[in-house]
Amino acid sequence: MANLLVTGGAGFIGGNFVHYWNAQHPDDHVVVLDALTYAGNRSTLAGANRTELIEGDIRDQNLVEDLLRDHEISTIVHFAAESHVDRSITGPDAFIETNILGTNALLKAARAVWLSGDGVDHRFHHISTDEVFGSLGEEDPAFSETTPYAPNSPYSASKAASDHLVRAYHHTYGLDVTTSNCSNNYGPYQYPEKLIPLFLLNALSGKGLPIYGDGMNVRDWLHVEDHCRGIEACLAKGKPGETYNIGGGAELANMTVIDTICAEVDRAFEEVEDLADRYADAPAAQGRRSATLKTFVADRAGHDRRYAIDESKARTQIGYAPQRGFDEGLRQTLRWYLDREDWWRPLLRG
Repeated sequence: MANLLVTGGAGFIGGNFVHYWNAQHPDDHVVVLDALTYAGNRSTLAGANRTELIEGDIRDQNLVEDLLRDHEISTIVHFAAESHVDRSITGPDAFIETNILGTNALLKAARAVWLSGDGVDHRFHHISTDEVFGSLGEEDPAFSETTPYAPNSPYSASKAASDHLVRAYHHTYGLDVTTSNCSNNYGPYQYPEKLIPLFLLNALSGKGLPIYGDGMNVRDWLHVEDHCRGIEACLAKGKPGETYNIGGGAELANMTVIDTICAEVDRAFEEVEDLADRYADAPAAQGRRSATLKTFVADRAGHDRRYAIDESKARTQIGYAPQRGFDEGLRQTLRWYLDREDWWRPLLRG
């Protein structure tokens, strides 16, 4: 039995991790620390067993120290972050505050509690992104753990800084840390500002599908459950101080993803009897294709062209491999959103 502190555990990836960990480790106790900003949602944790939600800020070092001591926490899994690139372009300060200063406060708390006295067995696992590596050309090799950092947005720059802090606390103070850099996640409980849930819900409501630039920016798509499996492998088998790339093995252009979304929405309207009544504004409810909603808009400032993940280190050293193909994962994600209007509808109203 173990006690975990999961920061940002009421968000998309963190919430999925809590449910995954509950299923795989039912005797463990999970403490979630979340500021419950727009992307954090109490309802995401509904049904999670042996889980306690604490509303609070990761920048509050005293709070974190109290949680580590009071709950005898031996593992921190650090998801909490501002993560939407568009928001970082219009308002970078929140990204500096949360992603850099927040991570530093967590590390200081962990050092104060875990490395004082005789010390305790512990692990600080930091979740990062492939965006810290910058942009790839069409023929460039995929990102590996040795790819130089070259962040191009305020978001990715703040995550790069947090990665360096985690590394420094290991090499300077001896904190037991691991870091994983993941590719684009998708799946249940994702806040509808990201591409897949945004386009799914827009297609259901008959709203436009705004495509940046030419739509040919490439990303590696990772189902969130595979990501959780990768984090579990890092915790169980990861070597202190090491980083591991966690990818989904689905390198796709945005246009391909959007066309797949449209096709899956159309398929759902053919297969689910009451969808046309529930979503009467959807083109698919009127016998038209969802793809008619596609529209091109001005490209995002500093838009990285291509990301790709080389996950061979994670495969060989910790036994990670994605288990869910993109088509299957996207179909399951669409059906989850169709079944869980009670979860996403209040977010749109808010």
